[in-house]
Amino acid sequence: MTQYDKTNQEFEDVMQECRSLFSKKLHDYGASWRMLRPSSLTDQLFIKAKRIRSLEIKGESLVGEGIRPEFIALINYGIVGLIQLDKGFADTIDVSPEEALRYYDEHAKEALELMKRKNHDYDEAWRGMRVSSYTDFILTKLQRIKEIEELQGATLVSEGIDSNYLDIINYAVFGAIKLK
Repeated sequence: MTQYDKTNQEFEDVMQECRSLFSKKLHDYGASWRMLRPSSLTDQLFIKAKRIRSLEIKGESLVGEGIRPEFIALINYGIVGLIQLDKGFADTIDVSPEEALRYYDEHAKEALELMKRKNHDYDEAWRGMRVSSYTDFILTKLQRIKEIEELQGATLVSEGIDSNYLDIINYAVFGAIKLK
């Protein structure tokens, strides 16, 4: 098995773990996230990333949950973000759990394919990075999303919000892989 094959398998394993949690939450809450407006979703991602950074700096959690579950949450909220970009937000739950999982799978596949292309070009550079760098890059991507939202999408040269969500997902997967 090549290093690329190992990375692909580890990525798929983390994504399956995330999908399983997402499915269980769909059972418990339905697709209640459909009501999140873009700015609220960005803030939710921001809260998760800031908590990771806080735990990295402080070295302890008073709530009892660690860093890895927050990376898992970033992955799932990142995918929710991609779904919301496609469908817009709603005032009610307007998708069934089955539809939500279908959308989830489409965007999880999109993230995997992007990771494969970038991993080829960057030659597994993520393996030599510190987990704290993933956190900082995620926070940077979130700041960029906030700026794009403030500009109402009228950027001059920037990637769109979707590209930033995909990068957040991929950095969070790398964090989850390293912390397993």
